[in-house]
Order: sequence, then C-alpha cells, then structure tokens
Amino acid sequence: MPELRSTTVLAVIREGVAVMGSDGQVTMGSSVVKHTAKKIRRLYKDTVLVGFAGAAADGLALMERLEGKLEEFRGNLLKACVELAKEWRTDRYLRRLEALLLVANREKLLLISGSGDLIEPDEPVLAIGSGGDYARAAALALYRNTDLPAEDIVKRSLMIASEICIYTNEHIVVDKLE
Repeated sequence: MPELRSTTVLAVIREGVAVMGSDGQVTMGSSVVKHTAKKIRRLYKDTVLVGFAGAAADGLALMERLEGKLEEFRGNLLKACVELAKEWRTDRYLRRLEALLLVANREKLLLISGSGDLIEPDEPVLAIGSGGDYARAAALALYRNTDLPAEDIVKRSLMIASEICIYTNEHIVVDKLE
C-alpha cells in the first residue's frame, strides 16, 4: 500500500480563546484522495479541541481514548493527557498506532505522541503534520508581531502552509473555544 501522507493541524491560544484549524487534504502515494477530511473534534462537553495527524483510524482511536481519560479525570486536561501518553507508550496495542494528537482548551495547548512525548510549547502556538512546520512558523511570526486574534492567525498561517506544502490544501476548517 502506498505511503499515506496528509494534514496540517495548527492551534493558537490568545486572550483566553483557543483556536484549532486544519486543512482537508488526504494524500495516498502521489494522489490526492480527499479534499475535505475533518481532522478536528470537540471533546468533553465541548471544552477541548483535538486534532490528529497520521493514520486516520489511529487518530480517531486515540481521540476516543482521550475522551475516556477526560471523563475519568473530570475534564482535567493535563492529567488526562499525561495518562494517555503513559498508556500509549506502554500498551502493546496502542504502541502500534501511528498518529500525533494536538490538544487544546482555553488555557493549555499540548502535543501527545506515541513515544511518550507530552509537550507544552513555550508560546501558545503549536502545529503537527506534513505542513506543521510551515504553519507554525507563520503563526509564530503573526503571534509575535501583530495583534491579530487567534482565529485570524490560524487561518492565515494554514493558507501560507497550503502554498508551500504539497500535502496541505486550502480547504481550511477552523474551530474555536471562547
């Protein structure tokens, strides 16, 4: 089966507003197979945004696990993410899942990986996926040098990434927590 590549997911928190956006492209080998994939979900009573990069089924399975952890820890985002990261690293089944999760509420932004990484950035700007570095660089420049709201930073940065990364398209989906 050809290598599956896709996705740029970006999150920014500014002035108590968390915004997460993604493109919609899914690529298999050298072909685009979908333009409007949904890569962002709301969890735990619509208080948490989560986006994934990597294998779709794996990302969705991890989102379900995170939802369970959020329920177990009554919405405590950091505790739920720490527990998911520990379980992901140590569980035989979960270790085989190939995805990254970007998780945000209005106060906190985290990246979770299967190697046990749980990263909270120095600045509230974080991205994952094929075009993640491009989107993050654009978002950091806008975050540091403008007063744009988080939603505008996310939209503009994802559009820039779509112009650079062949695995990212301009079909941008944005969600925000106010």
